[in-house]
Amino acid sequence: MKDKDHQSGAQVMLNKVPEITLFFWVIKILCTTVGETGADFLNTKLNLGLNGVTLIMGTILAVTLIFQFKSKKYVPGIYWFAVVLISIVGTLITDNLTDRLGIPLMITTIVFTVSLSIVFAVWYKREKTLSIHTIITTRREAFYWLAILFTFALGTAAGDLLAETINLGYLLSAIIFGVLIASVAISHFVFKVNAILAFWIAYILTRPLGASIGDYLSQDLSNSGLGLGTVLTSMIFLATILVAVIYLAITKKDVIRIK
Repeated sequence: MKDKDHQSGAQVMLNKVPEITLFFWVIKILCTTVGETGADFLNTKLNLGLNGVTLIMGTILAVTLIFQFKSKKYVPGIYWFAVVLISIVGTLITDNLTDRLGIPLMITTIVFTVSLSIVFAVWYKREKTLSIHTIITTRREAFYWLAILFTFALGTAAGDLLAETINLGYLLSAIIFGVLIASVAISHFVFKVNAILAFWIAYILTRPLGASIGDYLSQDLSNSGLGLGTVLTSMIFLATILVAVIYLAITKKDVIRIK
């Protein structure tokens, strides 16, 4: 069935997001790890404070999204830079609510779950699809990035809830979220669970997985981490992201082909 993109007067363009390949999931998890360690580094090591970091990163994200929306096609460098930034901002949103305002992680997890559900409901009501293979109008792209923001905020809250409030620790939390993602993959490939539903569940779960991995690598041994620090951990993952994105930009292996 053809998408009725012109009925809303929205600008039609080439698909603005990458194809879902192994590269997509690997880079996504790397981005979420950088989001966790990067936010911690900016907040503590540079002494900018939550307000300063949130303002700076929010501004950079806004500028990056302007370039993303102005582009008429998927550009790996712009897209993944936006994902890294939105991962950091999503983390900072949760940190502001819990650390500055004292809102319990259980409450923020519930609030972000409801908020994301509302975004999906409105998106589906207006567009009749939540598929990322049809991000070909400005309005759909706006829904997409709003959903991405809430997935990061929700993932941060849920991950911290397990690792810190429930006190499962970073490594065990990473294992739990890894098992959940594997279960989603099995449910889709073996039991044929709806691809769109499986994608968004896995997308949400990769946030706390990446955050738990980042915390495990960067936190001190006294905090059940490996003690690599936020700087080294962030640099390793950023370098890996850069190599992967350059490879994709050259090979175009993740460009969605419109038939």
